[in-house]
Amino acid sequence: MVFALVGLVVLALLGAVHRYLWRRFVGDTTAPGSPLRRAGTVAAFVLPLLSVGAMTSGRVGAPFWLQQVLAWPGFLWLACLLYLTLALLVGEVVRPVLLRVLARRDRKAVTAESGTSSGAPSGTSPGTSSGALVELPEEARPRTEELVPSRSGGTSEAAVRTATEPMAEPETEPATGPEAEAEPAAGSAAQPAAEVPPAPAPNPSRRLFVSRVVGGAAAAAGLATVGYGTYGVLRGPSVRRITVPLAKLPRAAHGFRIAVVSDIHIGPILGRAHTRRIVDTINRTSPDLVAVVGDLVDGSVADLGSAAEPLAALRARHGSFFVTGNHEYFSGAEQWVDHVRELGLHPLENARVEIEGFDLAGVNDVAGETEGQGPDFVKALGDRDRGRASVLLAHQPVVIHDAVEHGVDLQLSGHTHGGQLWPGNLLAELANPTVAGLERYGDTQLFVSRGAGAWGPPVRVGAPSDITVVELASRQA
Repeated sequence: MVFALVGLVVLALLGAVHRYLWRRFVGDTTAPGSPLRRAGTVAAFVLPLLSVGAMTSGRVGAPFWLQQVLAWPGFLWLACLLYLTLALLVGEVVRPVLLRVLARRDRKAVTAESGTSSGAPSGTSPGTSSGALVELPEEARPRTEELVPSRSGGTSEAAVRTATEPMAEPETEPATGPEAEAEPAAGSAAQPAAEVPPAPAPNPSRRLFVSRVVGGAAAAAGLATVGYGTYGVLRGPSVRRITVPLAKLPRAAHGFRIAVVSDIHIGPILGRAHTRRIVDTINRTSPDLVAVVGDLVDGSVADLGSAAEPLAALRARHGSFFVTGNHEYFSGAEQWVDHVRELGLHPLENARVEIEGFDLAGVNDVAGETEGQGPDFVKALGDRDRGRASVLLAHQPVVIHDAVEHGVDLQLSGHTHGGQLWPGNLLAELANPTVAGLERYGDTQLFVSRGAGAWGPPVRVGAPSDITVVELASRQA
C-alpha cells in the first residue's frame, strides 16, 4: 500500500513537471494548431512513457534488447527533464525583469514619436509660421460691403454680397490632431493631401518574444549540461590518488597501493566497451591490489556476463577482490559472485584475508539482508588480531559505525556516486555519512569513491567518475 502511494505521488509529480515544461516550451512559444505545437505535445506524452519503460523494463523481465532500446532515450530524458526544469526556474526570475525592460523601452519610443509629431504649434497651417495671417486668393474676397441702416437709427453690419458670385464660405480654423494630417485645411485646395504611410507589419508580441528568448536559453543551457555530462561518462573515469596514513601499518607495507573502483554499473547502456576502458585505466596505474566495491552490474549474468569478461584482464600483484552492492541483489547476487570468481576476482562474502602488513576484510551489502545474506562484521572481523592494521571493503558508507566498533582502520566504500547529478549531492548527504572523499570517524577513516559508471541516466554533473589509487602510508616509515 505504501509503495503504491509513493508510486502515485511520483507519477503525479512527473505529470506536473511535464505539464510545466510543455507550457513554457510549447504552449507559450508556438501557435495553436501549428506543426511545432503538435510535435511538442506528442513529445510531452511519449518521452515520459519511455522513461517509465526504461526504469521498469529490467524489473519486469523484459527482453534485454528491449531494455537497451528503451534505456538510452528514457534515461537521457530524465536527465534532460531535471536540467530543463532547473533552467526554466532560473528563467522565471529573468522573465519579469526582461518584460519590464522591454516595456520601458517601448514607452520611451512612443513618447519620442509623439513629441516629434506634435512639434508644429496648433492653429497653423503646414508651411506657415506661428501667428501669420492666411491671405485669401483675390477671387475669394468680397467685392463690396453694405451697411444696412437699422430701425433704431443706427447702422448694423451687413452680410457680404457680390454682384455676380455667391457668398464666400466663412473661414474656419485649421483642425488639430490626427484630422489635420488626414484632411487639407480649408482654403488650401491647391495643396495636395498628405499621404498616410502604410501600417507596419505586426511583430510578435512582447510576451511571446520573451517566452521564446527564455525558453530558447533554458533549452540550450539544459541540453548542453546533459551533453557535457554524458560525454564525461562515455569518456571513462579519471584517476585520483590519495595517501592514507595508518598508525598500525608496518614499515614494510608503506606505499602499498590499492586501486579502488566502485559502481561500474554494467547494463543496457554501459556495456563491454565501458568495462574495457575501466580495466585498461586500472592496469595503467600498476596497483598492488584491486578492490571492486560493489554495484558492478544492472542485470543478470545471462544478459551481461559477456560484458563483464574484460575484468579477467585485471592485473595486480596481490590480486583483485570483490564485494557485493545493493544492485547485485537486484540482479542475482549468487550468480554474479560465482561469475566474478570465474573471471579471477576473489569475492569477500563476510570474509577476511591477510595481506602483506594488514588484514583485508569484506562484508556483503545491507541489501542482502532481504535474502538472509546481509553484512556480518563478527564473521569478517571478530577473531582477528587487532594489533594489525585492517582495511574493510563495504559498498555502503552507512556501515561505518559498525566498522568503528570493530576497530577497522580504513573503510573503502562507494554507492553514493558523489551525487551523480547536481543537486543530487544534497540528497545523498541526507542518506550517507560521507558522499565522497576521505573523512575520519573516531579511529577509523572512511573513503568513499564517486564510482566509475552511472546508474540510470549515463550522465554526471558535478560528480565526475573516477578510479582512486589509495596509497597506504606507515607512520613508522
